[in-house]
Amino acid sequence: MPIKSYLAHPHENKKEELITALSALKECEVMPATNEDILVLVTDTLDDASDEILKEKIENIESLKLLAMVSGFNSPQNQQ
Repeated sequence: MPIKSYLAHPHENKKEELITALSALKECEVMPATNEDILVLVTDTLDDASDEILKEKIENIESLKLLAMVSGFNSPQNQQ
């Protein structure tokens, strides 16, 4: 399962709008910075295909100016 963290930069005066849009996506956890106009975004998806779909959804949010990946890894699922 891919888990990735990003820095999300909103367009000017669009921080709250971006928080709302990202929070509406169930695979996303959003943490706004208190001293900057920036968000920390953590995503958790089932597989690479759903990760790509989520990334496209995020990149299509109009209040998003820039999305920069900070870290990403793919944790194998336990198969029994």
